[in-house]
Amino acid sequence: MNLKEFGDEELLNMYGEFISELKDRKIIRTKNIVGDLGEYFAKEHYNKTSGLPNLLLTDKSTRNIDAVSNKGERYSIKTTTTATTGTFWEIDKDMEKVFEYLIIVKLNDCYELEQILELDWNTFIKYIKINKRMNAYMITITKALVKDSKIIYTKSNVKQNKLF
Repeated sequence: MNLKEFGDEELLNMYGEFISELKDRKIIRTKNIVGDLGEYFAKEHYNKTSGLPNLLLTDKSTRNIDAVSNKGERYSIKTTTTATTGTFWEIDKDMEKVFEYLIIVKLNDCYELEQILELDWNTFIKYIKINKRMNAYMITITKALVKDSKIIYTKSNVKQNKLF
């Protein structure tokens, strides 16, 4: 399909139909398409991979937790197309565990899965930095962070230096 053959209004209508279909298939749950795709890719990969726990996505309104494992472990999932995650609201470096694991999902500009990283709580706390503009924490993905993370998935045809 050559999208350049369609007018603007036709493309916008197709986009709406596309989003509705993704919601019907339970691939996305909200208007946060990047975040929803990351949750979907993480859940699908964990649930299909031997040795990884099965994940069940939590209700959209659950604070700081996006999934729970079949072992009862809590997971936060952040998705990015850059080297910086979104913000973590209401989290402080000195607080008790809010979740056991953070999953970082890296997508390319076409929203294809490139990498999944997993950090335990202590690694998460080690790497969070305050975003003064947002007055909340975030993580910048560096080589050191990747080294300290569990690499769950890396797309085979993507060079390591193109990732985080």
